[in-house]
Amino acid sequence: MIARVRTALRAVLILGVLGALPSRAADENPAARLVLLANSADRDSLRVARRYAEARGVPLENIVALPMPTAETITWREFIATIWQPLEDELIRAKWIDAIPMSTVDAVGRKKIDVHTHRLTALVVCRGVPLAIAHDPALYADAPPFTARAEFRTNAGAVDSELSLLAHPNYSINAFVPNPLFQNDHVTPFDREKVIEVARLDGPTVEDALGLVDRALAAERTGLIGRAYLDLGGNHPDGDRWLEAAAKQLDALGFDTDIDRAPTTMSATARIDAPAIYFGWYTGDLNGPFALPGFQFPPGAIALHIHSFSARTLRSTTAGWVGPLIARGATATVGNVFEPYLQLTHHPDLLLRALVRGAPLVDAAYYALPALSWQCILIGDPLYRPFAVPFEEQWKNLPKLPPLLAGYAALRRMHQLDADNSRDEATAFARQAQHEVPSLALGVALARRLVAAGDGAGAASALAFAASLKNFPTNEWAIAREAAQLLEANGRTARAVEVWHVLLTAPEMPRELLLAWLPDAKKSAVSAGDHAQADAWQKQLESLTAPPVPEKK
Repeated sequence: MIARVRTALRAVLILGVLGALPSRAADENPAARLVLLANSADRDSLRVARRYAEARGVPLENIVALPMPTAETITWREFIATIWQPLEDELIRAKWIDAIPMSTVDAVGRKKIDVHTHRLTALVVCRGVPLAIAHDPALYADAPPFTARAEFRTNAGAVDSELSLLAHPNYSINAFVPNPLFQNDHVTPFDREKVIEVARLDGPTVEDALGLVDRALAAERTGLIGRAYLDLGGNHPDGDRWLEAAAKQLDALGFDTDIDRAPTTMSATARIDAPAIYFGWYTGDLNGPFALPGFQFPPGAIALHIHSFSARTLRSTTAGWVGPLIARGATATVGNVFEPYLQLTHHPDLLLRALVRGAPLVDAAYYALPALSWQCILIGDPLYRPFAVPFEEQWKNLPKLPPLLAGYAALRRMHQLDADNSRDEATAFARQAQHEVPSLALGVALARRLVAAGDGAGAASALAFAASLKNFPTNEWAIAREAAQLLEANGRTARAVEVWHVLLTAPEMPRELLLAWLPDAKKSAVSAGDHAQADAWQKQLESLTAPPVPEKK
């Protein structure tokens, strides 16, 4: 990740000013102008294409199925012969691209064409279509000014990023091509004609790819609900600036947000309930609370982790970040197949800005992306609009929201009232909402503010229901711990012990968390006068820390 990329970008990019973000969300029927690309050699690829077409009302004749390699990484020769050229030919034949083919080919082997325009909303690449193209030294040629720096002397790239330029023929495949849609608040038809926006429905399994569609549709019915988590402390100040800018946007929207500014990624003990938005960086493989057994994102979650090779494969649930995030229920994410360098990745703050303005996912992703013919991909339903439902509708219809998420809509409303200097009204609203749709998240937030106001008894009452819960899902482990500590601190020690007992007997509770939390649980038991439970937790702690017994020979 280097700052020197800026020099090349300044020479070719004109950055837009703030204004009304152009999008095609208001098109009469954007789904009718989607084209789906599937690998006919992979039956799951066709299954994903047909499922998406059915879910979004895309005409079946818009599916283009081509025989392709089944490997994730292919050569340029394979890409041109099995994907680029047959797809371009079909798009021209079906008049998706208005162009005149010529009889000659360029140095890469692509037919030369004279393009007038295209009429695609987006190209949807389905699981089974190769992911990346390896560098081919035989096809390398300098492309000034971009190849002036050694790091850009490559033609390796993401398949999806190359396909973005199907209507921009005969571009140099070496280094990158500036994206005319990047941070462009006043997109012209001329800008739009140059780019075919591409989104991918993919993941470690075909079920993961299919789930992207279902989760997007579910979230559009309710609107995005949950908390936000930002993990700063990466290895370059630009990345942290982007995340700080995103934090300001989330605060203005009223999202309950946790910001981790430590130089390491989030620990396994960090709070992670209902992560509707997660933006973080910088480590190679998924870790921390996301790796806990049973962790799941809520429907509609937008999650990304900035890393050079976050999408080096989409077939693993543990390697990199893109595949693992999708496997755990993220609805939308972005990543990189090879080293992109920081300034040429998707900018998370711009992605969020565009989504909040109402842009569909694919428009927002291209608004946030500086370069094409490069390393970046978008995973998710291109038409997904996480903010399609106004927040006012959410909090006015709390009882109709999913029970496990309704409390987060109430929490967001509480923050909005606080921002309007209506703290008493916010507290009253939180009390009423906690009565109607009790949740740990809302209960903890209400308890904190009551403690700050000197009402310890009220704080304990706000969380009393937690002691009656029979189990806590993985995402609620950390907040259940906080609820237990608040109950203890405010005189409800016996109920705190009950919460600790349910939490620590979770079947999949890992050793790391038991070691971190057993001392606090024991302390609660001592405070409650429950010495039998305190002794039991002490023995459990000792067994976890005891050296292994040598095997007898």
